[in-house]
Amino acid sequence: MNEKWTERDIPGQKGRTAVITGANTGLGFETARALAERGASVVLAVRDIGRGEQAASRIRGTARGADVTVQELDLSSLESVRAASAALHAELPRIDLLINNAGIVQPPKRTTRDGFELQLGTNHLGHFALTGLLLDLLLPVPGSRVVTISSLMASTINFDDLQSERSYDRTGAYGQSKLANLMFSYELQRRLAPHGTTVSLAAHPGVARTDAPTRNVSPVMRLVFTLVAPAISQAPAMAALPTLRAATDPAALGGQYYGPDGRGQYKGHPQVVTSNAASYDAADQQRLWTISEDLTDVKFPDLVSSPHRS
Repeated sequence: MNEKWTERDIPGQKGRTAVITGANTGLGFETARALAERGASVVLAVRDIGRGEQAASRIRGTARGADVTVQELDLSSLESVRAASAALHAELPRIDLLINNAGIVQPPKRTTRDGFELQLGTNHLGHFALTGLLLDLLLPVPGSRVVTISSLMASTINFDDLQSERSYDRTGAYGQSKLANLMFSYELQRRLAPHGTTVSLAAHPGVARTDAPTRNVSPVMRLVFTLVAPAISQAPAMAALPTLRAATDPAALGGQYYGPDGRGQYKGHPQVVTSNAASYDAADQQRLWTISEDLTDVKFPDLVSSPHRS
């Protein structure tokens, strides 16, 4: 295995279709750019159509002839998720890659249009619903993949106050949503395994040098991050490599988790990494799946959970 995997290792993607959420900026943009440059047809699934079109133009500027389109998607609204799914079904005969990248980081306490805590609702439930609604376009495609982006900050899950109604801590709620991303990815792989066509993987970027980590923090914390960033963070193109490896490496396997190989997994080249112990709790994975189905009213097609190992 090449331990120093780079963009140069991405195989040709001609003939493959990738849908990437949050692809107008940061990690999502770099992921979309790299795939388009290798020949993939890329759909930028974004909340702001104007910014999405600007991103598509930038990609076309670096990859001549790139096939890049934009789809409106607001993951904080199940109505928008369903509308995006319907539009993609009308446009696409198949999907080879679904990359659940978009996310919101540590905002003040707010809820989605459906009444969910904003981070759980956007980062996890929106992607859960989108994946379930699009899975019929992936299942017939051998080698198709779902890649869900988590974080080093993935922490614990509180089923007794899942929506942070009794107590809200923005950092804890973010960590819970990113743990939910991991638990979803692992449980999805368990359910996909018997079908043999589509696999589910996860990735995290380490510490990316984007505005996302500091968008909702105090000026003091923003200054602190700016001072320490050079030592612990990496540019977006580098931070996108774990996602790209999970999405394209022929040797990648369902259920794997990719992150940087440097100290603390803050930065470096992508490799298979281990997530925290809470993410591997099979009973909690299944419990979260059932709750997510109930909250979103989205049932995944033709998937029956295989027995968990004790």
